[in-house]
This record gives sequence, structure tokens and C-alpha cells, in this order.
Amino acid sequence: MEAWYALHTKPQSEVQVHRALVARGFETYLPMLPPRKERHAQPLFPAYLFVHCDMEAIGIANLQWIPGLRRILAFAGRPAVVPDEAISLIRSKMAEIDADGGLPRHHFKSGDGVVIERGALSGMRGIFQGPAGPAERVQILIRFLGQANRAEVSVDDLVAAPDGDPEMFNRRRGTRGHGRRVHYQGRMPGRDANTLD
Repeated sequence: MEAWYALHTKPQSEVQVHRALVARGFETYLPMLPPRKERHAQPLFPAYLFVHCDMEAIGIANLQWIPGLRRILAFAGRPAVVPDEAISLIRSKMAEIDADGGLPRHHFKSGDGVVIERGALSGMRGIFQGPAGPAERVQILIRFLGQANRAEVSVDDLVAAPDGDPEMFNRRRGTRGHGRRVHYQGRMPGRDANTLD
């Protein structure tokens, strides 16, 4: 009986395996994200694609030796069937992604607290500035040497700051420089969670 199966490929070999299967008469599905100005179309699931066939009729060996293919996903030694509903859902989501011009690069909004997770500024906290749309690099405000500074970082290096984290947003300046203490009375006027000073 015909069904969908998931194939695991070598890195960046999805298109090569897809073309080889199509050339042999197989129906395949390789969900691709729309190209961005800075790069070509990319697979939605890197190193994976789907093939529709009757595995019992064709035999696993006819698929295993496709150049670039690592393995057929299996459970308990049998190729794992991907339900038709799952493929339909992926196709539906891909149509939405195409209509939106690709996956959003992040979910941050201006004013959101963030923590830099990787790179030279790892561990620093900041406030997300933008852009709000898809972008590889974004700007955040960070506190460095007692001042608010704008930094440009890869959006992939950011995570949301823990809720209620007062360290970044509510800390007041302790001195005016040269050891002169700042004395506050009550709440600082105009201060909210989206400001650094």
C-alpha cells in the first residue's frame, strides 16, 4: 500500500536526493522556505524530505542506495509511515509561510527584554529595538559601563529575558561619578520597564 515515508539525507543533500528520486519516478515532497535577499531557498526541515511509495512493492533496497541519502526513518526496524494528515498540515503551513514571505526570524517586539545567549556579549541583558520583521541581525540596547549602548547582534543569539527580571530594567545609578552618591526619593519620574535610565 502506498504511503508517505521520511528520508534522512546527508547535510545539504536534500535537493540532490529529491532530484534522484524524481528521476526514478517517485513522488516526493521537499518543503522549501522562500528565498530571502541574502540567501537561496532553504529546506523547512534540513536534511529531511518525504517520499510517497509502496515500500513493500519496491523494496527498501531501491531507496537505500540513492546518492546523498543516509537512511529511511524507521521504528522497530520497519520504515515509519508519515500520516497523510501530517503531510497535508505541512503543505497548509507552507502555503501560509509562502504568503507571509517566509518564516519570521524572531518573535521579539520593541521594548522586550532579551538576553544574549552566544557570542562575545554572551550573558548581557538588553532591550530589543528592532527591526520587528524578518532580519538576520537586530539592534538591542545594553547597559555597558553605566551607559545605554546600542549593539547589533544576530537574532539567533537572543533569548527572551526572564519575566520580572529587575536587574536590567530597574537598577538605578548609584553614583554621579567620582564617588558622588545619587539620592533618590520615591519612583523616578518617567521611568518604565522599557527604559534603561
